[in-house]
Amino acid sequence: MAISIIIFSTMMLNLGERRLQEDWADKRYSELQTVGTLASDKVNFLKFRTQAFAQGELLNQYLSAPSEQQKDKLLNNWDGLLNHIPELLGLTLFDPQGNIRLATTNAFESVELPDVVLNNERTMGGNDIFSSQIKFIPMNGKLVPFVYQLAWIENPDQSIRGYLVTYNSITEVLQSIKPAFFNHNTPLLLLGEEGKLYSGAGQQNPLKKMPNTLGDSLQQSYPYLWQQMANTNFGQYHNDVGTFVFLKIELSAHDAVIREYFLLSYIRHEDIAARFEEWRYILIFFGLIIGSLATNLLYTRHRYHLEKGANSNSINLASKLFNNQSCLLVNTSGRIIKANKQAAEILSVDIDELQERRLQRILQLDDQTYQALVQSMESNKRWKETINFSDHNCTISISAQPGKTNLKSESYWVITFENITELSAVKQQAHRYKLLSESDVATALTHANGKLIQFNHKFKKLLDIEDSSKARIVELLGEEITQQWTDISSRLSLQGKWKGQIIANTGTRFANSLKASIQAEHSLDGDIEYLVITLQVLKQHTIAKQLPSQQAPLSSMVLPLAEMEVHFSTLTEANREQTCLMIMDINPEGLISHISDIDHLEKRQKDIEIQLLIDLPTGYQIAHWRLGSLVILLPLSDSIQAHKYAMSTMDRLEQSDLNEGINIGIAGYPEQQSFEDYLANAEVALKRAKQTGDQNICQAFTRKA
Repeated sequence: MAISIIIFSTMMLNLGERRLQEDWADKRYSELQTVGTLASDKVNFLKFRTQAFAQGELLNQYLSAPSEQQKDKLLNNWDGLLNHIPELLGLTLFDPQGNIRLATTNAFESVELPDVVLNNERTMGGNDIFSSQIKFIPMNGKLVPFVYQLAWIENPDQSIRGYLVTYNSITEVLQSIKPAFFNHNTPLLLLGEEGKLYSGAGQQNPLKKMPNTLGDSLQQSYPYLWQQMANTNFGQYHNDVGTFVFLKIELSAHDAVIREYFLLSYIRHEDIAARFEEWRYILIFFGLIIGSLATNLLYTRHRYHLEKGANSNSINLASKLFNNQSCLLVNTSGRIIKANKQAAEILSVDIDELQERRLQRILQLDDQTYQALVQSMESNKRWKETINFSDHNCTISISAQPGKTNLKSESYWVITFENITELSAVKQQAHRYKLLSESDVATALTHANGKLIQFNHKFKKLLDIEDSSKARIVELLGEEITQQWTDISSRLSLQGKWKGQIIANTGTRFANSLKASIQAEHSLDGDIEYLVITLQVLKQHTIAKQLPSQQAPLSSMVLPLAEMEVHFSTLTEANREQTCLMIMDINPEGLISHISDIDHLEKRQKDIEIQLLIDLPTGYQIAHWRLGSLVILLPLSDSIQAHKYAMSTMDRLEQSDLNEGINIGIAGYPEQQSFEDYLANAEVALKRAKQTGDQNICQAFTRKA
């Protein structure tokens, strides 16, 4: 309540001061409009006065019959004019060539007539008056802004007899207008191009950044304000210390060139605040009175309701809070009001430190879980959840229910929880043993990364490991599985299972080849949580049937593509020129229609690899490129020999019913190139082979152009 009253009072004070600022700005803008109009009329009146001086009888007599007597009479007449016209600073008579003939003062000797006046091809004359831009000239030790006006003195035949120039003080012109509209202490500034100050110097206590010396530039001292003025013809500008009002005016608008200037006035906010001081104190006084009365009323009402419901609340809270369960009493803002001893022990926090702590932080609830709790409490529903308490390495079961006092507006949450870490561990262990079924098959349970968790006696005996081993499965099954583990992991993510054969060699823990099966078990989030691995020993005659007359296992004879590239890099350029590269695509159209058919393609590829390896000529190398494609490097071969080998290979595969959908692309080595380019050329030939229809063998880049 007190904060609201303070905010309201401050807002009213600020709005009041702002209103006064706007009222002052509106009034000052109206005055600037009047001053601008009067200043323009004044300058226009000076034109008529200059024209009258030029057509005066004494000046005409002097020009008709120049003499010392006529000259003295004319100068005396001009001196009288200077004494009676404050804004008139001087008069000067020029001959047709622009030289001074008569002058009331020597202060303007440096002023020269502009070229536009002396130009023979003039467009002005007769009764026209030329007005200059505002200029500065030192007079009596001070810099005076002035504007001069020139009248043409012509003969009857319109030839030039001379020029009469009058010099008028801009400061005096504005001073003759200002007292009728402006407070004497309110500044009135006249600014020209680039913000140069022409009038308004000597301000009393000027604002910071305001020019206060004639010739100073507002554009340099306050560029942001000048930018606001330059982009519009009139307006207001407010900053932290003052309010500014400006208006663009035109002087001597009848000339060929328009003379534009700015009138600028401003007031300090502290001056406006001083006028509002009395109302400020009145508003603060009434705000304090209203705040005091409202605070006393709220305090009395709140105390009455607290005392009314104290007894029933005490009984109700005690029955729900202080029992054998761990319990927290939480307000509707999620902060703990009270906790019992059991709750403090489970949370490992002193019971006094639990008060005023946030429930979400104490129980380490994420935002989604906490929002579900809040929504259940607001809907007057019971809420349950099981969470892992990472700080104390335990699992707790949480239950929450809303509670209310006798006052409908007062409510709270009762949070009960218990430590179920042991129960959770037992359930997890039981789940592991359930997955690890007892059988004669070697079985192991691992984490998603392949690290052992549990395994049966058959698995232990087969791989000769300790009971407490936590090794990774790839370390136990040999180098071949290590190299393929990335592909196996991808297959498990896509299909959830993998089956394959592991060839025994001198580097493995087992003497006979194994048939392996891996099954992925997923968590509730869909991620792989466990892997169930089973291993079966393959009989020797099965392996012999798959690889007859071979001394090395299949996995060691079909190379990775990287090893073929390394072998190719060791060949001399002469040997490379005698090679051909063949790509065999073994994926029949439509075979892979579903991801589950990958097993069929793998089996087909294995059968074709075996057939190729049986009759593989000496020096030929086969490598895996990708699933469904093989790469064969043919040494000491040309395009004809490579084509014959491809035809004989197709015939042998046809005898075994393995030729369906096979396409072969052959590339030669006509010029020096990298292995990647070599492979790309063979792929071009393969694409052409797929397009021919009848002929499934095609060559490209096998001869020089």
